[in-house]
Amino acid sequence: MSLWRQAREVARVDLVVEGRVGETVRVIVPFAVAALLVLPFATGPNLALLRQVGMPVFWTLGVLFGMQIALRQSANDTDARRDLYALAGLDPAARFVGRAMSAAALLVVFLAVLLIATLALYDTPVTGDMTLPLAVALVLFAYGMAALATLAGEVSSGLRSRGALASLIVAPLSLPLVMGAAQTVAAMDRGTGILAWSLLLLASDIALTVVGVAVAGPLEESRT
Repeated sequence: MSLWRQAREVARVDLVVEGRVGETVRVIVPFAVAALLVLPFATGPNLALLRQVGMPVFWTLGVLFGMQIALRQSANDTDARRDLYALAGLDPAARFVGRAMSAAALLVVFLAVLLIATLALYDTPVTGDMTLPLAVALVLFAYGMAALATLAGEVSSGLRSRGALASLIVAPLSLPLVMGAAQTVAAMDRGTGILAWSLLLLASDIALTVVGVAVAGPLEESRT
């Protein structure tokens, strides 16, 4: 079985498990939408201010809650599941790619819901010609966050303070992703070019994938 077929199977299993548990939809999404209400209540009916800060608030919450979604997918990789994958002859690189794919799919859904809530609550102006570039930025950001969180989960696997360490790894390294996504939207709003920021997002995604695939095997060997 090829690496991509193995990766798709890992992603499918992860999404089936998430569909049964439903933590992303039932817990994280409602809390993220509730967090959007904090600023409107704090500032009052200041529509001009809300329109100005809508997208920055969206990306901030996207990082904070998106990181939890992606890290949770990595945390589901128990020792028993690793042993089962090893007995099945699963390539560690395929496991990394599959886990990143499943986390990215969940993040896309989460960010889409969060974006709709942001547009409704903050009256953020989004024109028709911004839809496609915004969707591309959202997907690239989601995959980058998923790959980064999966990589952080692999590096910190087996450590007692795994959750805290993984978050400390993800937070600073997500800056290129946040910058690329946020500036893509800001550039569209200003009417300037978005190519440079889109390439930053794409380059970050590719770099994280290459690093994750390269270290998956050595990290797996270090645990045995």
